[in-house]
Amino acid sequence: MSDPVVDNAVPSGNSSVAIPTDISGQILDLDEDDDLEVFSKGTTLTEGSSFNASMQTSPASMINQYKFEEEEGDADTKDIFVTVDNPESFVTAIETYVTYRVMTKTTRSEFDASEFEVRRRYQDFLWLKGRLEEAHPTLIVHPLPEKFVMKGMVERFNEDFIETRRKALHRFLNRIAEHPIFSSTDDFKIFLTAESGELTSHKKQGPSFLSRMGETVKAVAASVRGVRNRPEEFTDMQEYVEAFTQKIGSLDKVSQRIVREKKEHLEELKECVPIYTLWSQSEEELAEPLKSMADCLDSCCKETEEQVKEHNDLLIPALHEYVLCTETLKAVLRRRDNIQADFEAKTEALAMKKADKDAMRDELDKMEDRLEWANNALKSDWTRWQKVMRTDLRSAFVDTAERNVNYYEKCLAVWESFLHSQRTEAEGNGKVDCS
Repeated sequence: MSDPVVDNAVPSGNSSVAIPTDISGQILDLDEDDDLEVFSKGTTLTEGSSFNASMQTSPASMINQYKFEEEEGDADTKDIFVTVDNPESFVTAIETYVTYRVMTKTTRSEFDASEFEVRRRYQDFLWLKGRLEEAHPTLIVHPLPEKFVMKGMVERFNEDFIETRRKALHRFLNRIAEHPIFSSTDDFKIFLTAESGELTSHKKQGPSFLSRMGETVKAVAASVRGVRNRPEEFTDMQEYVEAFTQKIGSLDKVSQRIVREKKEHLEELKECVPIYTLWSQSEEELAEPLKSMADCLDSCCKETEEQVKEHNDLLIPALHEYVLCTETLKAVLRRRDNIQADFEAKTEALAMKKADKDAMRDELDKMEDRLEWANNALKSDWTRWQKVMRTDLRSAFVDTAERNVNYYEKCLAVWESFLHSQRTEAEGNGKVDCS
């Protein structure tokens, strides 16, 4: 297994310059309402960037020349486009919730029309994820937003919260739409096209509560038994996931801490501006440089504020998304092990049983086929997931580097301008003194 690298981007839907509240260490579980689900601070990874090889006038231009080999993919081959937007809040006597418009455009023949527009709640997205995992236990379903909200939130459904969740759900659906198997399932088609009443009726046709409990008990029993002869490649996957979990989790925590410290630095920097301004009013000989210092610091504050916002909106969500992915990967590997454990237990039972071996052998053959399918599905989807992961993270890292270079170039220009003005003034004063 190779170490993770990365690359893939989704356009940002939030152009606001306000710094989002830092949520690290400030979240609480809110199980009573499934609609209060949040995915860190946005799911956007990069802004759309234009690359121009002729731009070679600054360090940032070197990054502008970097072009991904697999960037974006070929849009001409994509035959289904899904957008999540236009959130609406509803308040009833029983509950408060948000619905989102899901718009679909497609050229696929299995759809009755080329365009669809429906409204969905978070619990509908949760149903879709559950159905995909149930039907394809060893395929990797993209994670949904977490069941957390920020502490101290004045309104449960403020604009930042809703926009954060919208971007997460948009990314979830597009990951499903890009998947070669998930995007062709009946459940996904129904999710995209069915009216609310029809979807509710379809959801009731799923397995009963007792049936789900039975499957859970079987899974627990298989987990307790464990597997005796796990293929080496799946052991390698587990070791990779454990290492990846540690690395991405550490980066996620450190990045959030850096943003917190930058915000603290920004607040202290802002306090300097009025001090220089007031000082200039009482120090006539230093009035001009003091005012210039205040102006420079004010400009740097604005650039720092934008940099903090970009880190909160771009890098941190990219990292945290894959923190969530690690739990998905562990669950998929557990399900694969459970399938193998069931097969091994049935094999042992057949060896010990004397009567009715033919019937058991037929059942064992089916379980062997299921295990083979599960193994092949996971191996194929594992390769696909690694490719997407490396695309996403590489894109996030390069985008962060580009924005950092841009930030420091702007701050450097501000201070160089200050130095130039002071040297010019000093030279002027020197000439006057000599005369």
